[in-house]
Amino acid sequence: MIERGFAWPVALLALLLTAGCQADGPWVEVAGKRYQVEIADDDASRARGLMFVDSMADDAGMLFLWRNAEPRAFWMRNTRIPLDILYIGADRTIVSWSLDTPPCRTRRCPSYPSGKPAKYVLEVNGGQMETLGAKIGDPVVFGNVPGEADG
Repeated sequence: MIERGFAWPVALLALLLTAGCQADGPWVEVAGKRYQVEIADDDASRARGLMFVDSMADDAGMLFLWRNAEPRAFWMRNTRIPLDILYIGADRTIVSWSLDTPPCRTRRCPSYPSGKPAKYVLEVNGGQMETLGAKIGDPVVFGNVPGEADG
């Protein structure tokens, strides 16, 4: 049983621990910047992606996962914000990208192909890679990504 004088500190500690657990979610680091990511690892979540998202924090993104590295192509149908789309190889380096990719609000949206095999795709707010000075070939570090060894 907790004495009355300790109720607030215990509640504060519980709140901080809960917040800390949320910070332990999946993340991806590119060019020294860490992004907290949502995971898209099945057909439904990959098809939905970031459709209908009106805004996203500067340190947020979505990581798409596949079992094998293959050429990929993304489009921006029903996407409301510009995105940097990073195609990442099985060795976790950036193999290609589409930077500041514009939203598409019509039925005829262009496709943005990887041109090279990619096992992962990271989407973050448009303009981030230019701001960071990232380059094709840069390493990408994962943390707490389900089914993927960190590192």
